[in-house]
Amino acid sequence: MGTTSRFSAGQRRLHWLVFILVAVAYATIELRGEFERGSLARTLMVQSHFWLGITVLALLAPRLWLRIKRGVPPITPALPGWQAAIGGLMHWLLYAFLLVQPVLGLMTAWTDGKEVMLPFVGIALPALMAPNADLAHQLEDLHKTIGSAFYWIIGFHIVAALYHHVVRKDDTLRRMA
Repeated sequence: MGTTSRFSAGQRRLHWLVFILVAVAYATIELRGEFERGSLARTLMVQSHFWLGITVLALLAPRLWLRIKRGVPPITPALPGWQAAIGGLMHWLLYAFLLVQPVLGLMTAWTDGKEVMLPFVGIALPALMAPNADLAHQLEDLHKTIGSAFYWIIGFHIVAALYHHVVRKDDTLRRMA
């Protein structure tokens, strides 16, 4: 594990696919307010947000499996221990986000009595939680708070990658290219 200079092709593809899905999930939920409540466009934005999140959740298992199977290529030149520790923590926070946010989103939808429709077939996923307005509001607040916090974590991840590439001139960014 970790003997090549780049992440495997599968790891790279999943990384960038999840990046795109998360970016579009953020965009759909941020832009939903541009459409009138009850409109088809707003419903499409919200349903797209749900399905982007569910897709991110579904891709988490293969990402983790590949990370365990393929490992992490070493950074050249090697990082000081404190930077490696911060980088490892940030990556595990990102993985936790990819798990927790979609689960919280589904729990929020179900407890709010919303249906998560299968695209193009008009069938809803079965709700695994009963409607409960108080719980729905708590879950939604938590989902929003974590989503807002992760703007910062994602931003830190991007800035760190650029720092490694431009300032430190190591191969951190090239390992994922």
